[in-house]
Amino acid sequence: MAAGFASTSSRVGRSLLGCLSNNLSSVLGTSHGIACCNLLSQQQRTFIQMRTVLKVVDNSGAKKVMCIQALKGKKGARLGDTIVASVKEAHPNGKVKKGKVVYGVVVRAAMQRGRCDGSEVKFDDNAVVLVDKQGQPIGTRVFGPVPHELRKKKHVKILTLAGHIA
Repeated sequence: MAAGFASTSSRVGRSLLGCLSNNLSSVLGTSHGIACCNLLSQQQRTFIQMRTVLKVVDNSGAKKVMCIQALKGKKGARLGDTIVASVKEAHPNGKVKKGKVVYGVVVRAAMQRGRCDGSEVKFDDNAVVLVDKQGQPIGTRVFGPVPHELRKKKHVKILTLAGHIA
């Protein structure tokens, strides 16, 4: 029943979710109620903002990056937006080394995004493809699905490298 409330994206759904979690904590006791509230609050998705750890889905050599700044947005980055990130984990023989500051394009985001036809797209994880200052990908392959919204944001090269376009 709580998952139904968590899947709605309107303000009413979120306010009901907050009331539901408050009622659960009072009914179930403090320790079990807090665990339920944490479970329910994990269902809400947010923008990619500072200190968000993202998975790298290309063969540039990096495994994980941490977002330093989201470019062109006050709240944060969404699908197709460019971010500045710091490499946290890297392969030893890759082009990109640990600690290097890089640019990246968000190709998968856990926050849902509406499409023109009324459908919504969201992914299970936050993923990024590393690019240079001109916007060209550093790697030569892109793993996993990427959304076709990247075409509107002028990242056609990433779409050509991807194996699956969602």
